[in-house]
Amino acid sequence: MSKVIKKIAISQSNYIPWKGYFDLINSVDVFVLYDSAQYTKNDWRNRNLLMSKRGKQWLSIPVHHSTSLQIKQIQTADNIWWKKHWKTIEQLYCKAKFFELYRQPLCDLYHSLETEMSLSKINYKFILFVNKVLGIETEICFDDTFEHGSGQSEKLLAICQQLQATTYVSAPAAKSYLNESIFEEKNIHVSWFEYMSYPEYDQLGYQFEHTVSILDLLFNEGPRAKYYMMTFK
Repeated sequence: MSKVIKKIAISQSNYIPWKGYFDLINSVDVFVLYDSAQYTKNDWRNRNLLMSKRGKQWLSIPVHHSTSLQIKQIQTADNIWWKKHWKTIEQLYCKAKFFELYRQPLCDLYHSLETEMSLSKINYKFILFVNKVLGIETEICFDDTFEHGSGQSEKLLAICQQLQATTYVSAPAAKSYLNESIFEEKNIHVSWFEYMSYPEYDQLGYQFEHTVSILDLLFNEGPRAKYYMMTFK
């Protein structure tokens, strides 16, 4: 019997991520949210981009930030941010072709965050929401349920070993620091996930933008969103 290939990806949680994030999730068997990593300011952890008729617009969760803290330790600065975010989303996308299809479940999700102060848990809930909409069945878990190694690459390797991975799928940005050789020594193949040329879709704004939140794709293309992604072919 041939060995079962078990693909693992590990990444920090992001707020309503772009479509490429979900392509990476859909390409593996287990996706580990690495929220024991150090929080980085002005990154994708607490914010993302939406489209307006004038172009890209940031949507940011106000947080008590510190680069000395881990992502899982970051707390929101208030409990009304979700109201502002939902109002902005309604204003920007109320006329989008498929906005009404997702309006109520997404509205309910935002309302459910009234008492949630953990950025990591907020991101997790949105990731689960989008996975459900797209039909992604990948297992999602947090890195703090595993024992970690001592170095940056060693930590990732340790998680892969505990999950009995045969392939570690990584975004290309990690090429600058990942030590591939220690994975190969443990018979874990490193596969670099490439974000190929995505097709354009009907989008608000005068100039098309690929790097916005996946909500933009869902609101504009609805059930056809998968056709504008890589891993659903």
